[in-house]
Amino acid sequence: MSAVRVTDIAHSFVSKRLRMGEVAVDATAGNGYDTLALARMVGQTGEVFALDIQSCALVATGRRLKEHGLDQVGNLHQCGHENLADVVPDIHHGKVSAVMFNLGYLPGGDKSLMTHEQTTLSAIQQALDILKKGGVCTVVCYPGHEGGAREAAMVSQFVEGLDPDLYRFQRHESEHCKNDSPFLWAVEKICSG
Repeated sequence: MSAVRVTDIAHSFVSKRLRMGEVAVDATAGNGYDTLALARMVGQTGEVFALDIQSCALVATGRRLKEHGLDQVGNLHQCGHENLADVVPDIHHGKVSAVMFNLGYLPGGDKSLMTHEQTTLSAIQQALDILKKGGVCTVVCYPGHEGGAREAAMVSQFVEGLDPDLYRFQRHESEHCKNDSPFLWAVEKICSG
């Protein structure tokens, strides 16, 4: 029996809350798996904004969406996730249903290009700001690579410091996890204050 991956847990968490026609964000497009999952959830009447600093990631994401007939749903932007609030039009601020982060580096890509805690924390705060009440934000952390442990610790400190009157959050880990195994933070906005 295979272990459940934290990315699968993130998809499950989001799928229980995201509906057709809604707006979602993949803050770290990578190879496009989260973007595709979000596009399937919102359907042809929804909209997904996907960000990545690497053009090869956006090409892969665009190809994946096109293969599944969902290329009209995706809005791809070559920039860092710290630009999230600028990429998502103001008209959607406070109305976004889900934002997904998959931190670290692009699998199969240049491992020197990775997320860093300063931009990640800014991006997560922006994501929480643009969420609607009942909206969710998932953050998959990878403490096992160089720099990943510090980023994961900073993300954990940030999430654990959120106002419990505004957000409900929970941490998920894979079965049989080790200290440096990936883990997920799932945050729900429970109040629009």
